[in-house]
Amino acid sequence: MLAAAAVSPFPPLLVPDVAAGAAPELDALRAACSDAIAVLAAARPDRLVVIGPADQAGGGPHPQGATGSFRSFGVDREVRLGAADTAPVRQLPLSLAVAAWLLERTGWSAAPLQGLGVGEPLAADRCAQVGRELAAGAERVALLVMGDGTACRTLKAPGYLDERAAGFDAEVARALGAADTAGLLALDEELAYELKAAGRAPWQMLAGAGEGAGLAGELLYDDAPYGVGYFVAAWS
Repeated sequence: MLAAAAVSPFPPLLVPDVAAGAAPELDALRAACSDAIAVLAAARPDRLVVIGPADQAGGGPHPQGATGSFRSFGVDREVRLGAADTAPVRQLPLSLAVAAWLLERTGWSAAPLQGLGVGEPLAADRCAQVGRELAAGAERVALLVMGDGTACRTLKAPGYLDERAAGFDAEVARALGAADTAGLLALDEELAYELKAAGRAPWQMLAGAGEGAGLAGELLYDDAPYGVGYFVAAWS
């Protein structure tokens, strides 16, 4: 059963080595992420599953000990998803690499963990089914769910300005803060794609996992500093 969940965005600028001189701009976001992960540790889970968007190469399961890096951003910084259990076969996708950095930063040692890269086209009902299966995988499961909101909040955003983006992100923030599983499952897949909301599928996996768990939600961060919606939430 789902015992706790944390939601975080995955901008590479979250990693200070990547952000360099701009690092202080996201200090509040980093602090919120640390608070959310502390909620996971306090739940004393048997297992932590880290979920995040991935392309075809990075999709599917990633074992504890898998590695990722930020070399594509000009920084020779490697991260590992927990203590090495097996020799890594594939590199972590960006979303899971950022998650690994967050867990390293907070000194995660509360439970064994695994990663799951999620393809953007995965339908809502399939996302919910996978979430339910994850929640049933241990007596007390925790999820760290990586996902960005729309990339169309301002003229300088990666997807340019789309007037629909603010409303979409507002509904995401409301549902995450309320632990509203039905609200997350009702997110429009096509609209999410058009607005470049990379977190849609992982959030809907969280929704499936959280059905019937009776968890309360708290929204810890909601902003769009670079024209991209970033949310941090904790369910417990």
